[in-house]
Amino acid sequence: MSMDSLPPTHEYVRVLAIAGSDSGGGAGIQADLKTLAALGCYGMNAVTALTAQNTQGVSAIHAAPPEFLAAQIDAVATDIGAHAVKIGMLHSAELVHVVAQAIDRHGLTRVVLDPVMVSATGATLIQPDAVQALVSELFPRADLITPNLDEAALLLGRPVATAADMPAAAQALLQMGARAVLLKGGHLAGDEVQDYLIERGGESHVMRSERVHTPNVHGSGCTLSSALAAFLAQGLPLRLAAEAARSFVLDALKSGAGVRTGHGAGPLNHGFSPKQTVFRELEDLG
Repeated sequence: MSMDSLPPTHEYVRVLAIAGSDSGGGAGIQADLKTLAALGCYGMNAVTALTAQNTQGVSAIHAAPPEFLAAQIDAVATDIGAHAVKIGMLHSAELVHVVAQAIDRHGLTRVVLDPVMVSATGATLIQPDAVQALVSELFPRADLITPNLDEAALLLGRPVATAADMPAAAQALLQMGARAVLLKGGHLAGDEVQDYLIERGGESHVMRSERVHTPNVHGSGCTLSSALAAFLAQGLPLRLAAEAARSFVLDALKSGAGVRTGHGAGPLNHGFSPKQTVFRELEDLG
């Protein structure tokens, strides 16, 4: 039977992850693709850097040449297309420039930016000049940024140390050019985790949940931002996408809490309850 005898009527919900590779499989592109598959999306990737990494830390980083990162994004965008984009580790200002230009060149939408700067084990993952490039070039192009408190403090140049600091910090990030901010409070002490969502010109929302006490949190930020992109690609509005993404991360943490992987901070269990592939009627990307 020839391929053209059955014209396609549907398409996968597709998400492009632009991020670094974690050789240990817990964070970065590996966590992104596991998350997207678990949520029924067709995941694609453009690798920004290779890392030699495991549950105990990052021992080496090899950044992708800027022209090769551009080629990866172009290859995906010109043929397959994406309904949403997740951006993670960008090691240098040159890579930030490449991604910003690609967003414009291909009209990429529903962009979630996770400003990855420091790994959970304390390794610095970004060069100093890339921080300002993130703010000036990607904040205005992203629909949402998802910093944790340490990343927010680095971006703002002041500590963000308590839950009471979070509203003002999120508002300051909006004033730096972000369209919406999900400020993650997981680094605060206590049995409750509080995240703060604010949209430009919109209301703010505090999302609370009971803390999952486990050392297996490696890749939780990557997982959250990928889940956000997945739910946005599936058509959820921002607040509902944020709530659904948080629920997915919490369940992945709970189901992986009693599992030992390596000798340090282990990964989440992304595959605790995989969903069927999500389709949508075939149409032009928009």
